[in-house]
Amino acid sequence: MEITSSAFTHNGSIPTRFSCDGENINPQIEINNVPEGTVSLALICDDPDAPGGTWTHWTAWNIKPEILKISENSVPDGGVEGVTSFGKPGYGGPCPPKGQHRYFFHVYALDTSFDLGPETSVDDLRYAMDGHVIDSAVLMGHYER
Repeated sequence: MEITSSAFTHNGSIPTRFSCDGENINPQIEINNVPEGTVSLALICDDPDAPGGTWTHWTAWNIKPEILKISENSVPDGGVEGVTSFGKPGYGGPCPPKGQHRYFFHVYALDTSFDLGPETSVDDLRYAMDGHVIDSAVLMGHYER
């Protein structure tokens, strides 16, 4: 499985428009080589360089496996977005207090879907995914203030 973006390359710079300094919208994401048997996809974007520990910027699950592109500034088709470290569901872009941080966009192929609402935290999502991951991929970008 593979995750890419037309907005930035792996290990490249995330453009300002996708951050809190810009439009704060999600970048376009492409998912390729989804394995057979995948029932749904999940997405987690986080920043492990945040001063207080890993900061969750976006979670989404129940994304249909035939969805190969998530358009910028959109909710993935069929997907449910969960609560991030910003305290609300939906995408929250890079917003480091200072310096350069890494932002990891993880995509997971799952053998099930979940009956979880938008109040679901990343910890609850990870718990639900345990034992259901068929494959995963990651795309990492940098952002600096």
